[in-house]
Amino acid sequence: MRKPHNLPPERKWLLPVLLASSLSISVLLFSTLRYGKPSRPSVLSDPSAYSTIRSPKPPRLAYLISGTKGDGPRLKRVLQAVYHPWNYYLLHLDLEAPNTERMELAKYVKSEPVFVAFDNVRVVGNANLVTYKGPTMIACTLHAVAVLLRQAKEWDWFINLSASDYPLMSQDDILHVFSYLPRDLNFIEHTSNIGWKEYQRGRPIIIDPGFYNSNKADVFWAKEKRSMPASFKIFIGSAWVVLTRSFLEFCIWGWDNLPRTLLMYYTNFLSSPEGYFHTVICNSKDYQNTTVNHDLHYIMWHNPPRQHPMTLTSRHFDGMVESGAPFARKFTKNNPVLDRIDRELLRRSAGGFTPGGWCMGNSILGRDPCAIYGNPEVIRPSESSKRLETLLLKLLDPENFRSRQCK
Repeated sequence: MRKPHNLPPERKWLLPVLLASSLSISVLLFSTLRYGKPSRPSVLSDPSAYSTIRSPKPPRLAYLISGTKGDGPRLKRVLQAVYHPWNYYLLHLDLEAPNTERMELAKYVKSEPVFVAFDNVRVVGNANLVTYKGPTMIACTLHAVAVLLRQAKEWDWFINLSASDYPLMSQDDILHVFSYLPRDLNFIEHTSNIGWKEYQRGRPIIIDPGFYNSNKADVFWAKEKRSMPASFKIFIGSAWVVLTRSFLEFCIWGWDNLPRTLLMYYTNFLSSPEGYFHTVICNSKDYQNTTVNHDLHYIMWHNPPRQHPMTLTSRHFDGMVESGAPFARKFTKNNPVLDRIDRELLRRSAGGFTPGGWCMGNSILGRDPCAIYGNPEVIRPSESSKRLETLLLKLLDPENFRSRQCK
């Protein structure tokens, strides 16, 4: 019989030091991440101090992990690397993947004892056809959000990953730092300075065959061009986001017409995942001040930038670590650097889960320590959490935070 892991005893500790400006979210983060007297080590500077301090209740993260034909094993590996029983996970292999591959992934989810026990992993059975660079990618993401809103309760942030992504730290590290964040922050890289993309993406009109064909094909280009919109401002950025439940409810339920209007506009917009959420959030007075201009990914681009980012290898390992980002992309299948990340950053064995405070077993004789599990609310951050803390403090510094919102 598995016994729940009890939280460590609570001790008295000083309240966070409040800084002068209560209007800046960066001040809130800075003050809440640093506790106690100067002589006492903080949880992040000394992870072993966790045994003496009870952290705030961790947030819940809702993940969409997506892929296409041949990505089943990669989705499984990413899932194992980012899994935590406190979170929710939705896996999507698009319609190009054969049913046998999708069924194999679903079979694994249904047979894994940890997934069965916590019931927090789903595979999309009625798969969507996703056209590269087309709006069917946004349709697929919105479908996933709608499923998570209906089937997964009380989550705080939505994170989209692909089979080409991989974590650079454990979920315990991410959940620990996010425990101290205001729950209304949206991490979305964005800019209104679209430059050449106005003529290659904004003005052209495309048609996504994924809306009416059953086989994947490239988008069609119309001969006509269109003018730039006058009733809203276009923003573009990274397709990889960390968005709040509140904002996504606004996009799905839409208590004003902005999300629907922009969804119609982006139906004919090239690479709409790089613009839809960005334009919605920056044209909404309720949400434009909640943006943090970063996608929390480590991505290397060619100079000048190309359509796709560089493929990350072992020579990028130090840069990944120093970035403080919790995720990185783009990786090829079975790239040796993934094994190094598993070994040095995640402490994860092949085929096992990334260990966390919920794991009660040991790794003797190659065992998976997470095969025996306890209370999912137990969070044990590592030194990696300090790197994420440093990144967030930089992003939320008053000189960087407000000045980079929806500009």
